[in-house]
Amino acid sequence: MTVTLRAATAEDLMAVGALHQRSRVAAYSSFLPPEALADPTPEAMGEYWAERWIWERDSHRMILAMRGDTLAGFSYSGPDDEDDPDTGLLCAIHLAPAERGRGVGRELMVDALAGMRTRGWRRAALWVLRENGPARRFYERGGWSPTGVERVELIGTTQAPQLRYTRGV
Repeated sequence: MTVTLRAATAEDLMAVGALHQRSRVAAYSSFLPPEALADPTPEAMGEYWAERWIWERDSHRMILAMRGDTLAGFSYSGPDDEDDPDTGLLCAIHLAPAERGRGVGRELMVDALAGMRTRGWRRAALWVLRENGPARRFYERGGWSPTGVERVELIGTTQAPQLRYTRGV
């Protein structure tokens, strides 16, 4: 069964949150401690997305990858977090763990870049966890390059260094 892409609606956000939590645990458990990934719960992550959606739905774009009636993954993109008017930010690509390596992430990335071009952005940026080797390789295969800029975010109470990547759209 092929994957189809569609715009998210408010009714999708609890499922997005549950998938986001499963994706984080699957992708980060090899380098983050279990207590860092225990919270938020899938329900709390859904509530996070519902709240974020209220404030960002006019400036951001969430696209769902559907395999039949099942959510396979999502992307979230919007304006650059460093206020560069020529750059869009790929805020997230998350996949159901069973979808890793099946081309869904690539479809979501290609679609997000096309959406950025439509909005007039010439460059795209993203942040990826420094220790997330598979994600870094995925983005590098997709034409992204690290800029050398780093930041540290908390995941739970664990400091998680992130690297900024960019590419043309």
